[in-house]
Amino acid sequence: MPRMSRAARRYLEVRLQAATVWRGGRAILHDVSWTIRPGERWVLAGGNGAGKTQLLKLLAGLVWPAPAARPVLHYRLGRQHGVTPFGFKDEIAYLGAERQDKYQRYAWNLSAARIVGTGIHHSDIPLDALSAADLRRVRAVLVALGSARLASRPLLSLSYGERRIVLLARALVSRPRLLLLDEVLNGLDAASRGHILRWLARPRALPWVLATHRAEDVPAGATHALLLDRGRVCFTGPMRRAPLARWLGAPAGSDPVPLTAAPRRGRRASARGRVLVRLRSADVYVEQRRVLAGITLSVHRGDWWLVHGPNGAGKTTLLRTLYGDHAVAAGGMIERAGVVPGVPLENFRKRVGLVAPHLQADYPRELTVATVVQSGRHASIGLQEAPTAADREAARAALANFGLTRFATRTLAQLSYGQSRRVLFARAWVNAPRLLLLDEPFAGVDLPTRRSLAARVARTAAHCAVVLATHRPQDWQRCATHELQLYAGRAVYCGPLRRRGERAGPSVTGLP
Repeated sequence: MPRMSRAARRYLEVRLQAATVWRGGRAILHDVSWTIRPGERWVLAGGNGAGKTQLLKLLAGLVWPAPAARPVLHYRLGRQHGVTPFGFKDEIAYLGAERQDKYQRYAWNLSAARIVGTGIHHSDIPLDALSAADLRRVRAVLVALGSARLASRPLLSLSYGERRIVLLARALVSRPRLLLLDEVLNGLDAASRGHILRWLARPRALPWVLATHRAEDVPAGATHALLLDRGRVCFTGPMRRAPLARWLGAPAGSDPVPLTAAPRRGRRASARGRVLVRLRSADVYVEQRRVLAGITLSVHRGDWWLVHGPNGAGKTTLLRTLYGDHAVAAGGMIERAGVVPGVPLENFRKRVGLVAPHLQADYPRELTVATVVQSGRHASIGLQEAPTAADREAARAALANFGLTRFATRTLAQLSYGQSRRVLFARAWVNAPRLLLLDEPFAGVDLPTRRSLAARVARTAAHCAVVLATHRPQDWQRCATHELQLYAGRAVYCGPLRRRGERAGPSVTGLP
């Protein structure tokens, strides 16, 4: 018998043979055959709805394949072999957006260290106190990811990107034999992305599969690629032969806004429209911690604000404060157009289009796409009353505008993450908004959808205001009129858009 390699003894091999997965009465994956051998590192790519997340969940044992005459799943670890995930699930770490949303949905607001520690015992929430050895193990992983400072912070007080890093640490602390990562780099600043990409590229890093929609998120150490097209494998093989450009586009620095989008730079201050929302010396606290300090900002009709800064700078808190989810502390103030004593805040919110990751977590997964879009008419999560004829007609128009008509009767649970993000865009547009608040709006969407949505934002901006929080501000240089650079909750710069050579401030902002 030939000697088994060290990698074969240490890492897990997973093999699929003609695997099909059904979901909501439809086949999501069709006859997928794929072998992940110890030591290989795979990039998984394909359009929204291609089946990437379901394929990763199938490997992880979280969904089941359709019944077949022969086993379609095969797991091998050393000399152990099995045709079901049982006995091997704990050797696989899977991280996707759904897990992050789950912590928010159920308000599991434990410290980051305790959340990471649940990975040791493969549970969602702590079942036992962490031992001293467990705590050392947790700290070592957080240090390796450059995030030891987060250990004592409550999870829900962290930014979206910081939560993602904590949950990656949770996956790694379990010491898996195979790591499955679904769009794990979404919402991360340049420094954090670079740290994780370098970690994944290490020669001795464990085998992984990384699903992504962006060329710049492909780690240097990737050895193979699998490409999906509408649930079918259209390529599998070495990275050097993989036609990734079709799905991932050009590397970082390319502008997603089509060339036909009208430039807005150089707009004169005298040409600005009425003030829609204004902050003055605003301090904002979340979970008893000051997240924004002394922010002064005026958003006029016709403005396009870029808000940027590292993870934890306060970008999401700023947008949610403008929307009305967070209050301004005593000593500061916020003014919103049309909101005076006696006028409900909802009147303002109904004129605001909001696209943000927390909305995707807040919506119950059993709601239909039509209901989600209709609820945008009332600035609510779901509907408290039956939709009116006007609600239904406005939702039909919004769904048609975003190419979602065929999804109207499906539930959110039946959509991919990127498809759900498109639904949030339709919800945001259903009331012809005067103000768009967009928080990393293109996270999880494929290249064609990104271009289409970017063009729609650019067209809509001609008759409203836009406040867009992003880690990629260079993508929007030709559209923006103003920028706010945040660091540790304070404004490093707030004013007309600067040229790249004029920018200053902490290098961790991720700007080129």
